[in-house]
Amino acid sequence: MAEVAMDSLNSSEDAEQPEMEKTLEGHYEHIKAAESACRALMSRRRFSLRLQIYLGFFLTFLFAVGVAAILLVTMYQVEDKLRILEIVNDYVIEIQQARRFEKNYFLYGTNLSDALENVYKARAIFESNEEELQSILSKDGRNMVPPNMDRYENLLKQLGELERGGQGTIADTSQKKDIELELRKYGQQLVSFAQDLTNREKTAVSKALARSRAIHIYSLVFLLIFIVFYAYLLGSRILGSIDRFAVYARRIASGDFTPITPSKPFRDEFTDLAIAINHMIQELESREAVLIQSHKMRAVGTLTAGVAHELNNPLNNITLTAHMLLEDYPQLSDDERKDMVQDVVDEAGRSKKIIGNLLDFARESSSQLEPLDLKQLLQDTISLAFNQIKLSGIRIEFHATDNLPRVHGDSQQLRQVFLNLILNAIDASKKGGKIHILVLPADEPNYVAVKVMDFGAGIPEHILNSIFDPFFTTKGQGKGTGLGLSVSQGIVAKHGGRIRVSSREGHGSTFTVTLPVTTIPAEFTPPKL
Repeated sequence: MAEVAMDSLNSSEDAEQPEMEKTLEGHYEHIKAAESACRALMSRRRFSLRLQIYLGFFLTFLFAVGVAAILLVTMYQVEDKLRILEIVNDYVIEIQQARRFEKNYFLYGTNLSDALENVYKARAIFESNEEELQSILSKDGRNMVPPNMDRYENLLKQLGELERGGQGTIADTSQKKDIELELRKYGQQLVSFAQDLTNREKTAVSKALARSRAIHIYSLVFLLIFIVFYAYLLGSRILGSIDRFAVYARRIASGDFTPITPSKPFRDEFTDLAIAINHMIQELESREAVLIQSHKMRAVGTLTAGVAHELNNPLNNITLTAHMLLEDYPQLSDDERKDMVQDVVDEAGRSKKIIGNLLDFARESSSQLEPLDLKQLLQDTISLAFNQIKLSGIRIEFHATDNLPRVHGDSQQLRQVFLNLILNAIDASKKGGKIHILVLPADEPNYVAVKVMDFGAGIPEHILNSIFDPFFTTKGQGKGTGLGLSVSQGIVAKHGGRIRVSSREGHGSTFTVTLPVTTIPAEFTPPKL
C-alpha cells in the first residue's frame, strides 16, 4: 500500500511468553517479575571475574615465588656443598702430599720436613674451616680427625728425632719400622676419611643439582597444567556467560520477555549485565503497554468518526418514530403501534451493535487463546470497519475457501491486526476503488493465509524493507504513528505466523498473513493464559 502508517512497536517487544497476559495488568506482572529477578540476582554472594583473574594471577605469583624460594635455597645449599667440597679437597691434597713425602722419606730418606709442612697446612685448613666442616662430620669423624692428625704429626716428628740422633742401631731401625707402620695406618685413615668426605659431598652436590632440575621440570609442568586448567575455568565462565546472554538476546528478540533469573550460586559482572537487561525489559514492558494501548485508541478514534456518522441513521429513525407515535398515538391501531415500537427496538439494537463492536475492540481484556474461524473473524472485522468503508466509497470483495481448518489464537489481537491492514488498504485506495480480502490455505502445509489486496499507489521499492520498523510512516504529520504494522507483526509472530508484503508502485500492494492451523480439538477450551 502507498501509505503504511499505524505501524507499531518492535515485533520482539510485542511477542511475550505465552504464560503471561498481554494486558496492562499482564505487563505490570512482567515488571514485577523482572524486579523480583533483580532482587534474586543481587541476593547472591559476589565472586567477580575481576576477583577470579586477580586470584589466578596471585596464585601464579605465589607459586612462582615458592618455586623461586626453593630454587634459591637449593642454590645456596649447592654453594655451601661446593665450598665444603673445596675445603675438603684442599685438605685431601695436603694429606696426600704429606703421604707422598712420607714415602719418599722411607724410600730415599728425604722430604720429611716437607711432609711435616703439608701436615701443618692440612691442620690449618681443618682448624680454620672447622665450623663449616662440623656440619658434615659425624660425631665419630669429629672425634677421629684431630687425634689421628696429631698422632700422624707426632710420628713424623719422632722420625725426625731418630734421624737427628743418627745412631743407626738395630733398636733405632726397629723403632723406625714400627713408626713407618703406624704412619701408614694413620695416614691411610686420614686419606680414606678425607676421600669419603669428598665423595659424600660430591654425591650431595649431585643430588642438589638433580633436585634443582626436578623442581624446574615439575614446576614448569605444574604451571602449564595450572594455566591450562585456569584458562579453561575462566574461559568456560566467560564464554558460557556470553553464550547464555546470546540465548537471552535471541529470546528477547523473539518476543519472550521473561526476566533473567540466577543461574549460578554467585554474582559477578554478568550479573550487572543481567540486571541492566531486566531493567531494559521493565522499560520495554511499561512503554509497550502504553504504546499498544495508545495505538488501539487511535484506531478507535478513526472508527469513531464513522460510527458517529452511522449512528445518525438509527437515531434519526428512532426520533422520528417516537415523535410519530407520540403525536398520532390515539389514531393508530394496535398493530401500527406495535410496528412502530418494533422499529424503535430494531434501530436501538442496531445502534447497540455498532457501539458494542467498537467497545469490544477498544476494551482492554486478558489474552485468551482459542480455536478461531478466520472466515467469521474477517467478517466481524469488516463489519467493524464498515463505516470507514462506506464513507470512503471503497468496495470490499471478500472470498473465503470452504471448510478451512481453524487457527489457534486470540480473537481480539488478530482482529486488531486485520483491522489495521484493512484501514491501511482504505487509506491507500482511491475513492470508489476496491479491496480484495481472501482467506485460503497457505502455500506452506498446516498454515492458513489471509490476503488483503488493494489497488492503490503501491509502496516504493526503496522503503519496502522499512515498513515494519517502529515509528516508520509515510502518512502526513498527525495522521500516523508508525506503530501499526510493527505491532501487527509482533502479534502475528506471537501466534507462530508471519506477515509478508508484495507491492508494485502504481499497481497496489498485497499483505499476506499466514497463521498455523490449530492442532487441538475444536471443542477443547484451553486454560486462560
